[in-house]
Amino acid sequence: MKQPSPVHKIPLIDKIGYGAGNLGVGVAMQVIGSYLVFFSTAILGIPGSLAGLAVGMSVFWDAITDPVMGYVSDITRSKRFGRRHLYLLIGSIGISATLYLIWGIRSDMDTNLKFLLIFFYIILFKTFMTIYVTPYTALGAELSNDYNERTMIQGIKTVFFLLGLALVSVAGMYFFFRPAPGYPSGQLNPQSYRNIGFASAILVFVFAIWSFFATKKYIPILNRKIIADIEGNKVVFLFKSLLSTFRNKAFQAVAWCYMFNNISSALLSNLGLHVFTYSFGFTSQNIAIILGIQFSISILSQPAWAYISKKIDKKPAMLLGLAICMVGGVYFGFLIPFRLAIANQIVYFLPFALFAGFGTGALFTLPLSMVADTIDLDELSSGKREEGVYFGSLTLFYKTSQAITIFIVGILLDVIRFDANLPQQLPSTLVSLGLIMSIGSMLSFFFAGLSLRSYTLTESQVRKMQETIANRE
Repeated sequence: MKQPSPVHKIPLIDKIGYGAGNLGVGVAMQVIGSYLVFFSTAILGIPGSLAGLAVGMSVFWDAITDPVMGYVSDITRSKRFGRRHLYLLIGSIGISATLYLIWGIRSDMDTNLKFLLIFFYIILFKTFMTIYVTPYTALGAELSNDYNERTMIQGIKTVFFLLGLALVSVAGMYFFFRPAPGYPSGQLNPQSYRNIGFASAILVFVFAIWSFFATKKYIPILNRKIIADIEGNKVVFLFKSLLSTFRNKAFQAVAWCYMFNNISSALLSNLGLHVFTYSFGFTSQNIAIILGIQFSISILSQPAWAYISKKIDKKPAMLLGLAICMVGGVYFGFLIPFRLAIANQIVYFLPFALFAGFGTGALFTLPLSMVADTIDLDELSSGKREEGVYFGSLTLFYKTSQAITIFIVGILLDVIRFDANLPQQLPSTLVSLGLIMSIGSMLSFFFAGLSLRSYTLTESQVRKMQETIANRE
């Protein structure tokens, strides 16, 4: 008797529909990640240490709630909404609401009140992000179990994510932060933040709804993987599930790698606007051009990374991406001593945008595809799939590191004497801003590469595991 095929795929139109939901994630993350620390310090006048504390604590809260949300999603039973789709609705509505509210804080308020409002809104925002992102990410690992199609799904998802980042950092910077009367530097205009916050809220909701309806048809199929009724204490079961991810050595290797990758992302997001604005004297339009080139290269690189990973496998492709990012970081560090000579001259930053754009194209896509493979390894031994717990555990890793990084960035802004009220920053402050971002990023890429040493899964191994699982079922 012929065995049923262990591989299931989905059509391209549904891959696109699923990936569309990640545009809102990119928009929401970039609005907060790129602008909130700058808005808090340069617009609201909150000390850097307090701004870093608020954002850092929110990311830590986000980190510890992700595994819980993943577990809740895994054990959810709904014939109509499945394990994931209800949370896509709840999360997108909450994200949109908080994105609209957070930028309405006025600079003439008491400093303590401004800090408390920032802290409250950012915690609320991160909570709704967890409700949406963790089930959404787990859904992507369930839609197909084909080794290479998983990379394609994550690649399309990455394209939408990068489009979301670009809409905020490029189009947002270019259109919303234009110079206005009284604000020759558009990024210092408080109204610009309110406008981009409202536009972002609309985008998040629209693209989340698109993803919801594009993948809703798969709920009956996905419900077959629902975890059996849990006997005993569910909290104990949660911790047991989390411990199983820590025993999965292949997953741990990817999680550590992803964590270090996101340290560099946290540095760029929370210091990038400071560095380009103050250290290199760029206008909002010029910043938009540099970031636009970087994001465009990342988006265009997705077919290339899918091809590379298919030819040499995922781990070697990931190491290649990290090496290219390292080259970009070294080049950026080389520019810092010449900041006065090259101030506001885009041409010198094009190599950085090219290297960083192509290298990060791999870092956005391949780790999530690799995590889906490590879940197969767990299913082979345990007999159950817990995508929600695994992706929640993954975000616990990298968001904890991001929380610490952002908190340290806030302290460092005070240590290097950054003061938004000064008409001109100290020369030592301007150099220090660039060095923190450059050296910190290079170190994070280096340790990300070291983390992959213990990752041993290959395409042939994963396919054999899937065949064994299919025959057993």
